[in-house]
Amino acid sequence: MVTIYTTNSCSSCKKAIKWLKDHGIKYVEKNLFTEPITKEDIKTMLKNTENGFDDIISTRSKIIQNSNIDIYEMKFNELVDFIIENPSILRRPIIVDDQKMQVGYNDEEIRVFIPRELRAILPCRYDECEYQRLVSEYLKNKGKTNEKK
Repeated sequence: MVTIYTTNSCSSCKKAIKWLKDHGIKYVEKNLFTEPITKEDIKTMLKNTENGFDDIISTRSKIIQNSNIDIYEMKFNELVDFIIENPSILRRPIIVDDQKMQVGYNDEEIRVFIPRELRAILPCRYDECEYQRLVSEYLKNKGKTNEKK
């Protein structure tokens, strides 16, 4: 299951959610300001990063810029607790599943969340119209398969 960490005012978050819906991808949305982020959430994110905290923390956030805190000097648990107390320091959206993570919205990179069976029928090179037709056909057929169960 895909989890997407969002905030209300994030336009990239809205684009990512629309993309997930348009592609029939089931997801759980966690709003960073209305649902407390947990240590498990952060561990799931970190499990899928290449550069650890650098991939998920926005060093441009006002909290970091306006404080005397050096996140690079913090111990792991201190930094996790700091994120839980200050979720606005996270980049957005953060989209994760068991094996993949996407930070921010990127039309190309978000396609890693396309189900394997849909990726198998999509051409390597396509124009946008053909792509949308194939996605629609896949979703329609997937619905028929689900109805038979």
